[in-house]
Amino acid sequence: MISEEAQAPVCEAGPAAALAIAAAAALAACGGGGGGGAPGSAAAVGDGSASGGGTPGTPPALNTVGFSFPAPASDEQAARFLLQAQFSASEAEIAAVRADGYAKWLAAQMAAAPSQSGWEWLQAKGYGDATSNQNYYDQSFPGDYMVWNQLITTSEQVRKRVALALSEFFVVSLSALDITWRSHAIASWWDTLAAGAFGNFRALLEAVSLHPAMGYYLNTRGNQKENPATGRVPDENFAREIMQLMSIGLAQLNADGTPRLDAAGAPLESYTQADVTNLARVFTGYDFDQSQNVPTVVGGRTISGTAYVRLPMVLNATRHSTLAVSFLGTDIAANTPGAAALKAALDALFAHPNVGPFFGRQMIQRLVTSNPTPAYVARVAAAFDNNGRGVRGDLAAVFAAVLLDDEARSPSVALQPGAGKLREPMLRFVQWARTCGLASASDGWRISDLSNPANQLGQSPLRSPTVFNFFRPGYVPPSTALASSQAVAPEFQIVNESSVGGYLNFMQNTLRNGINGDLQPAYTAELAIVTDAAALVRRLNLLLCAGQLSAETQALITNALNATAVTAASSDANKRNRVAAGVLMVMASAEYLVQK
Repeated sequence: MISEEAQAPVCEAGPAAALAIAAAAALAACGGGGGGGAPGSAAAVGDGSASGGGTPGTPPALNTVGFSFPAPASDEQAARFLLQAQFSASEAEIAAVRADGYAKWLAAQMAAAPSQSGWEWLQAKGYGDATSNQNYYDQSFPGDYMVWNQLITTSEQVRKRVALALSEFFVVSLSALDITWRSHAIASWWDTLAAGAFGNFRALLEAVSLHPAMGYYLNTRGNQKENPATGRVPDENFAREIMQLMSIGLAQLNADGTPRLDAAGAPLESYTQADVTNLARVFTGYDFDQSQNVPTVVGGRTISGTAYVRLPMVLNATRHSTLAVSFLGTDIAANTPGAAALKAALDALFAHPNVGPFFGRQMIQRLVTSNPTPAYVARVAAAFDNNGRGVRGDLAAVFAAVLLDDEARSPSVALQPGAGKLREPMLRFVQWARTCGLASASDGWRISDLSNPANQLGQSPLRSPTVFNFFRPGYVPPSTALASSQAVAPEFQIVNESSVGGYLNFMQNTLRNGINGDLQPAYTAELAIVTDAAALVRRLNLLLCAGQLSAETQALITNALNATAVTAASSDANKRNRVAAGVLMVMASAEYLVQK
């Protein structure tokens, strides 16, 4: 398969805040550093100790040295930061960012106490009941309900926003999980990404490699050693994708993410087929851990318990290849025990110089801009290589570098042609839901798979159609102005005539009528100012667009709303119609759709 490719003082902080904001991101630093972290579980990948210190679950804090924009100068700048760092912006959050400054606010969010996990939500809703006549063990819809609930209601917006970005780098799709308790499997996968969002990349890479959902999705589960008698060879799927998509990419990279070239000017490959074949031997012998399985017999059918879809896969040594492994300049001797071979292989991938720029550039694309400059990528890669305290792979430092960099925070950069990124449809929906108070009367959050581009969003979280995500990081829309400059626009790969019409029709109905009669937007703040169309548009411009609607667009929307009179005496239906119309016109505008 082919794809695209010194601490700043915080004088006002008390002891607890100082611990949460202790130094961690000397973002322009050079050099390598340690890494690693406890392998395996979701708890391990979220352990702050893997990130270079702090209490478990508390990431180290963020340094402001080298940043020219420590705090927003306006509500619009604060809202712009919030819409990159999380899903939505509220007036209270804007005020908090303005009061605290970017780094202090971000550090506090990274250190926020965990909220209810996806797994816990499924269990609380009864979706782990094997005796239910709904056959939840064979259903994927609870997984959709779970992740929409997580995105729309969580109090940990920054962590869950980063987890969603990670889910588009480390891809497992609910659409392809044809296993018992598939919704619990995707919930465990989601929880693993969320727990590891501000931990260490090395620990997360191991958790991803051994997760049962990934084991099923990319064929590691049940992968067996070679058998010369039958011609069987180890499955190479995961070995290829962990290099191509999850660590080093196809081409050798400079520290700024640009490809290294040979004498003829062609990109140098980062790995060969021989590297894939050798690495595949490391990923043999693994299978689901059924040690905690408590089966249930339903109608004569034995249903597995849920535990196996959250436990890291275990090694069956008799099925593990004992051949020597040689890949990417690393040699693992013949007869090396499986766990030691896995550690050596993942350590080699983690230490590869490509990882910082390859991973960093894609995280910039997911959160800030499709076309970061090489210098921006280099600064983020430097934070990956060394968090300022000699630790490699500290994700808290990496995401601080992504969000606090001058190219992310500069108001003038946001005004440049080509800046920003197309908002993903699922992010538009979540932003609206949070901004306008979407609530579920039943508390069931029955929002299904919204992947159909003809009459829905054309995208749904954790529902990528392939392991290559919804779109490629290097996608260039053909026959466009972007193509002439070879600027990339990844999200445009899922845009076509059908998806544009489908999005508008879906949102038009949903903004006014909600979903399934159960989920309705409150529009509390919007209804309070509904008689003043200009005030309504100003509010939507700030919270949805970070003030980026032009005066002309604001006037156009305001005039359209004023074409139908709405007064304090108007019916609730007419008032809600005006709000929904205003939101739709904003969310259909080019100035909203391109987030700068």
